[in-house]
Amino acid sequence: MLSRYLTVKQTGQHEIEIKKSRFICTLARVESEDHAKQLVQDIKKEHWKASHNCSAFTIGERQEIQRSSDDGEPAGTAGIPMLEILKKRQLVNTLAVVTRYFGGTELGKGGLIRAYGGVVAEALEVIGVVEGRLQQEIMITIDYSNHGKMENFIEQSSYLIKHIEFTDKVAITCMVDEDKVETFQQEVINVLKGQGTIILGEKKYHESDYHS
Repeated sequence: MLSRYLTVKQTGQHEIEIKKSRFICTLARVESEDHAKQLVQDIKKEHWKASHNCSAFTIGERQEIQRSSDDGEPAGTAGIPMLEILKKRQLVNTLAVVTRYFGGTELGKGGLIRAYGGVVAEALEVIGVVEGRLQQEIMITIDYSNHGKMENFIEQSSYLIKHIEFTDKVAITCMVDEDKVETFQQEVINVLKGQGTIILGEKKYHESDYHS
């Protein structure tokens, strides 16, 4: 499992107009190549009157699968510039489809490259990118006398509290980045001076907004 990944935040659209041509970028998360191709077909059906529905996507933890389509635009002017944006931003499992409604004015190869790559870049800024980090669930069970110490420690750190349960003892569940688990455990032992118990739970990805 990757310790971290970047992907589009959610499905969304962003539109720009250049010399009366409309460029509508749809971004979506995809789980497989078949899933990506199906979404492309769905968008083509929705925008069947459009001049072009160009696409690009990356699949896999390390972008192992990369595909692009110019859909009738001059070779290399649409799909590849779109794919390059996804690759540059290191996005995984992400699909971009740019629907063009031709406005009557030719843009030339350079203009098309800028338009298709530009609308994808703008769409990513508008819709957003998230970073997923692999985190370890860690439960610390302590006496009430140590609750204040742990609370202060967590508040002054970058660790996240997932849940606190109050019974005869206090059980605090934290989410810790996988590469910081050993450090976290040692810090907790130092804060509590060896008191309390530490139990490791599940590993899960936690997503948060990412700004490059």
